[in-house]
Amino acid sequence: MKAKIFGLFLLTMIVQSSYAQQPPTETIITSANNTPEQQEIINLSKKKWDWMADKNVDSLNVLFDDKCMFTHMGGTWGKQPELETIKTGGIWYKKAVVYSVKVNMFNDNNTAVLLNDIDLVAMVGGREVTSAFMVTEVYIKENGKWKMGQLTFSHLLRPVKIKNSDSNNSTQ
Repeated sequence: MKAKIFGLFLLTMIVQSSYAQQPPTETIITSANNTPEQQEIINLSKKKWDWMADKNVDSLNVLFDDKCMFTHMGGTWGKQPELETIKTGGIWYKKAVVYSVKVNMFNDNNTAVLLNDIDLVAMVGGREVTSAFMVTEVYIKENGKWKMGQLTFSHLLRPVKIKNSDSNNSTQ
C-alpha cells in the first residue's frame, strides 16, 4: 500500500514539474477602447521611452518620483542612480519597440499600472544588446500630475521580434 501511495505521489510530482517547464503563453493585448486616463498614461510612457533614448534626464527627473525604484536584470536602485546611469551612458536605452500595452487604473484613477511587451535595444557597458521584456510601470497622480513610482524589467522567454535593420530606427 505504501508503494502505491509513494508511486502516486511520485507520478503527481513528475506531472507537475513537466508543467513548470513550459513557458507561459499568456501575453497582454492592447485595448482598442482605452479610457482618457489610460490613454494619458500610454502617451506618458511613450514620452518616457523617447526621453530615455535621448538621455533627457531633466524631463525624466520631473517624471520620476523621489522614491521611484528601478528593477533591472542586474539589480534594483533608486531615482538618482538611474538618472546617473542614463546620463553617463551606463545604460543607453536606444530604442524600445512596443508590441502591446495594457493599463489598469486603481484608487479612483490616481494609480496606474502599465504593462509593455517590448523589445529593447540598449547599449550596456559599451555593447549593444537587444532583449525581450515585459516592462511594468507604476504611476501615481499627486496634485494633478503623474509621477513614476516603479519601473521593472522582466525578461521574457519569447524570441526577440525586432530585426537587426530595425534597431537603427527611432523609439516607437
